[in-house]
Amino acid sequence: MTQRVDLATVMDRLAIDEVVSGYAVAVDDGDWAAYRALFTPDGRADYSSAGGVEGSARQVADWLAETMRMFPVRQHLIVNRLIRVEDLGGSPGDTAEVRADFVNPMRLTGTGTGPDDAGGAGGAGGAGGAGGAPNFVAAGRYTFALARTREGWRLSRVTVHEKWRHLSS
Repeated sequence: MTQRVDLATVMDRLAIDEVVSGYAVAVDDGDWAAYRALFTPDGRADYSSAGGVEGSARQVADWLAETMRMFPVRQHLIVNRLIRVEDLGGSPGDTAEVRADFVNPMRLTGTGTGPDDAGGAGGAGGAGGAGGAPNFVAAGRYTFALARTREGWRLSRVTVHEKWRHLSS
């Protein structure tokens, strides 16, 4: 393997990591246009293990936009990323897979609609936060399949494997 191939693989891994981080940020910020832009045109996502839907990136973004209204405060952490870039005999290929664990703490909607009412930065915080909104935590593992496109690396499939969840007041 040459230094040029090694550098290309490192650059691919960094670009793939950026897509995975972009996914978490898009979901947390409710930026559904950015979420859809992370996918290939035929990209799909499967949230069925978490009680959600499976479908095209557009269908899932629409479902998430509606569902995430229940959680005005969310912080999506994606950790322990295992990135595997397709190996074409020592050269990087055009597909990759990432397995990564997630912990997703969220605050359910309280009596109000703003961050203060959900126990956010300006709220009382604590177990119930302002408005008494409970905390909800889901955790598990993602499988991300990616493809190299003219626009860069994009998600061709996201599968959520939820392992546990907890609701506390």
